[in-house]
Amino acid sequence: MKTELRGNTTSISLQNPSLFNTPQSSLSGALKGCLGSLDGACIEKLLLHCASALEHNDGTLVQQVMWVLNNVASLVGDPNQRLTSWFLRALVSRASKVCPTAMDFDGSSRIQRRQMSVTELAVYVDLIPWHRFGFCASNSAIFKAIEGHSKVHILDFSITHCMQWPTLIDALAKRPEGPPSLRITVPSCRPPVPPFLNVSCEEVGLRLSNFAKFRDVPFEFNVIDDPSYLASTEIMPKESSHDFHFESLLNHLTPSVLNLRDDEALVINCQNWLRYLSNIEQKGRSVQDSSLRDAFLRTVKAFNPCIVIVVDEDSDLSAPSLSSRIATCFNYLWIPFDALETFLPKDSSQRIEYESDIGHKIENIISFEGLQRIERLEPGIKVSERMKNAGFLSVPFCEDTIGEVRSLLEEHASGWGMKREEDHMLMLTWKGHNSVFATAWVPSDLQD
Repeated sequence: MKTELRGNTTSISLQNPSLFNTPQSSLSGALKGCLGSLDGACIEKLLLHCASALEHNDGTLVQQVMWVLNNVASLVGDPNQRLTSWFLRALVSRASKVCPTAMDFDGSSRIQRRQMSVTELAVYVDLIPWHRFGFCASNSAIFKAIEGHSKVHILDFSITHCMQWPTLIDALAKRPEGPPSLRITVPSCRPPVPPFLNVSCEEVGLRLSNFAKFRDVPFEFNVIDDPSYLASTEIMPKESSHDFHFESLLNHLTPSVLNLRDDEALVINCQNWLRYLSNIEQKGRSVQDSSLRDAFLRTVKAFNPCIVIVVDEDSDLSAPSLSSRIATCFNYLWIPFDALETFLPKDSSQRIEYESDIGHKIENIISFEGLQRIERLEPGIKVSERMKNAGFLSVPFCEDTIGEVRSLLEEHASGWGMKREEDHMLMLTWKGHNSVFATAWVPSDLQD
């Protein structure tokens, strides 16, 4: 996607463009062609110029570029300005580590992320179909996969605190043959990323149990305890903590710990989850399980699930190159900023909070390296390749699922759409650009 193809084409005038007209200016090349104003393409060019300066420890040039970006950025401006603001914050954070110096930019201040109530979280995921698209496609595929089963066990790996399941419970309650008994198991740890909730996993489970009881669906909720997860007693992890404790969690994913039962249909649900499992190859692991991501997939395959759902954002943010990550991130994360512009005012607290959570992601992608960089997103095509290498076969979404997703998108702005891709993938789009993918898989040895 080219930056200049965005729905918003507002140009931002430089407050002091004459500063860069001198031959001595290091920014003259970066601003060539911008003609005194900065559109999306010029902002991207400046971001890449700053990345290059950081990689070469050129503190002077870093400050010059940041000065320009600081005059562009605004948390209450148009989508380009708002997005630039969060990139600037991330660059300031990285520069403070790479080129320690006294920098006084507005972008250096942090916004405190608060814990949401369950009701506020429901409103949050309904703002745009970023999450609901995956919920809808997944629930419909799961409903079909468990037809004829009287007992169902869902292993839920997600970051949205079980917001997906009330809709499925309601659908199961209406099943002609009667609802199955339903077990949902979640890990006690989750990636330290928004949205944060002001209640514990156990409290979420209690609320789901009460709803299931109200709908006459036999229900059980379990949490995979991990003693090594030091933050398990805290509702919200510290923002400075990037330790996911996943390797320890992987050791707890066993049939005995999960209490897997032969008479249950097993469902594996991964919503915005795989990206947080390290794709860094580790010494001492087998070739097939060279990373935690591959090890996780092979672990759940061994459980012989009746279906595995994988939903995530369709972008490649796992590159080792900072410049590559910045370019990809800038040309992808404009989508939610542009979508929110269509129906929320610029000073909307809901909009600012939602964008702040995207900013949290941008900071991790740009400011951190090594194991601290937990945002390692892969596009759908790479995830499909990884799934097939792990021994899974893709299965198509039925027409009922397609219809349900289309009905969901009709409730939102007209820019949202859906298309089908290879490997039976469903793709959420905004103004024709890929946003979020949904896929369904079965172990290859279970396929007829």
